[in-house]
Amino acid sequence: MNLNRMIRSRVTRDPGKYQDLNADLVSARIPMTLERFLWRGFLVSLLAGIVSAAAGYVISGILLSGSSRLTSGLSTITMPVRITLADQGQVFLAQTGAAVLAFLIGMTIAHLLVRSYPGFRKKNRATRINLTLHNAVAYMYAMRKGGAELMVIFRSISENALVYGEVALEFRQIVRDADFFGHDVIYAMRNLMETTPSDKLKQFLEDMVSVIESGGDLSGFLAGRVRMYQDEARFEQKQFLNFLSLVAEAYVTLFVAGPLFLIIIMVVMGMLGSGAVFQMSMTTYALLPLGSAIFIVLIDLISIKTEQVKRYTKSRILREYPDIRIIPGTTDDSISQQLGRYDRIRTIRSILRHPFQSFVNDYRRTLFIAVPAAAAYFILSYLALPPATDFEMYIDLIDDHVVIAILIVLVPYGVFYELWNRRVRKIESLIPDFLERMAGINKVGLTIAQSIAIMVNTNLGLLSYEIRRLKRDMDWGANFSEALIRFEQRISTPEIARSVTLITKASEMSGSIGEVLTIAGSDARMSDALKRDRLSEMFIYTAIVYLAFFVFLFVVVVISSQFLPVLAAITTEGLPVTGVLAGINKVSIQTFGRLMYHTCLVQALFSGMIAGQMGESSLGAGLKHAAIMLAASLIVFNLVL
Repeated sequence: MNLNRMIRSRVTRDPGKYQDLNADLVSARIPMTLERFLWRGFLVSLLAGIVSAAAGYVISGILLSGSSRLTSGLSTITMPVRITLADQGQVFLAQTGAAVLAFLIGMTIAHLLVRSYPGFRKKNRATRINLTLHNAVAYMYAMRKGGAELMVIFRSISENALVYGEVALEFRQIVRDADFFGHDVIYAMRNLMETTPSDKLKQFLEDMVSVIESGGDLSGFLAGRVRMYQDEARFEQKQFLNFLSLVAEAYVTLFVAGPLFLIIIMVVMGMLGSGAVFQMSMTTYALLPLGSAIFIVLIDLISIKTEQVKRYTKSRILREYPDIRIIPGTTDDSISQQLGRYDRIRTIRSILRHPFQSFVNDYRRTLFIAVPAAAAYFILSYLALPPATDFEMYIDLIDDHVVIAILIVLVPYGVFYELWNRRVRKIESLIPDFLERMAGINKVGLTIAQSIAIMVNTNLGLLSYEIRRLKRDMDWGANFSEALIRFEQRISTPEIARSVTLITKASEMSGSIGEVLTIAGSDARMSDALKRDRLSEMFIYTAIVYLAFFVFLFVVVVISSQFLPVLAAITTEGLPVTGVLAGINKVSIQTFGRLMYHTCLVQALFSGMIAGQMGESSLGAGLKHAAIMLAASLIVFNLVL
């Protein structure tokens, strides 16, 4: 509590010092006061300092104990000198000094990272807002075209945060100011201008306020901004791809080429002593996974998510007549339960009749079969293993079975994910044509239902089946909005969700939505073009990741098959018992072979995931690349070596 008061008094004495930090906290939408953030930042920094101090104490002890075992050295007069640290008190003081230094360094670095986190998150939110603002403006135009008031538009967008992302979260600030604080919509918009991290959204709100206050045509303003932002989105996508290219090149340089040089150096050093084994183990099991995970998180932060969109429905229990007693057995609950059981049985029958298609429709179902199969394989293989005489032999017996178990999970998942993804991409590429044809039919005076009836006879590939299902749902009593929502739930992608949300809202406002359909078609076409641009631009870096990995694998195989056997054949007979060559061939060649094999496996797993994250913004897409690279490593090390 004293520390809280001290932080609060410090902020009160010099508020200008923390003004930028407070602004970043507000813009990043971090639900925390400035004093609370500083308090947590201090705790995080203190914890990081303690961990760094413990690591510094242990590592310095290892280094000092290693230096005490050095055999000899040369002084300035070329006389052999024994290097020892006999005084344990000096060792303790040296370790304590290293721990204090590590504490200060760790605490300082953690403090700087904590202080910079709100600013980084603010910039990340600004990027996400800019990349989806044109979709939100198209939705606003659709609602305004139908006669909706401005506050109704903001409230509707804020309720679709799973579809419009950060823009919807920003508009929630306007709804909050109006509903809870009693401000008018203009004041709430001006308040959002001051706190939003996106300069583009700020300029949009400023221009909108000017149009409203001057009595201008808000629908015309929104229509013009839709077209302008669609053009700007291509330029912003290009900037994003340039930055993503930089990240890809950095990854290949730091975590593919860099470890390759380290392995070569450590193998040579390892023949002269056991220190390189520890260093190579840290590189394989700590440095590569941690560094690759950091790159995955970085790409995830700067990328637009492509996960499936979920639509939630609200339900509430009616209590209009709480004094009326309900007699059990007179409601429709039993009938509803029977229908629910029938739906579950029908789903199971459909899966059993068409298992391949069921996996294509939902690739995650493969996990229900692949994971138990992988666990069963590993358990049976483990029980059938022969007894191991040492640790290296035990690892050599079990690691291949671990890789095969992982492949049992990854291969079907990656295959069916790719089939699902190709199907979805084909449907998404046909959505613009569908919307534009619908717009043309609607503009001649036909209703939405009549337009769907006409579209049934058109040939739109995979989308034709979905159009027939739309027509069937409407024939069976569903309205156009309900049929579209069911279509969205079957496909469940952000692009389709945005189009469906826009069209359903426009159809609720007016029956003549030809112009809105045109805007939706243009928006869908642009989104499809941006996705194709990303795939084509990042394909070269996916290929570079593959090439870099296979070069890595080739070099490691050459070292394992050509260099290590030669060193293993070297005898220590005739070599001096002291000096630089005293430790040659004391390290197990099998240890280095195991480390290089595991390094290739770690590289395969993370390189594949990063390739999918860069190319398609999805770790699921990267699992097929990881499966290919893992299989290549398994085959090469078991057949070639």
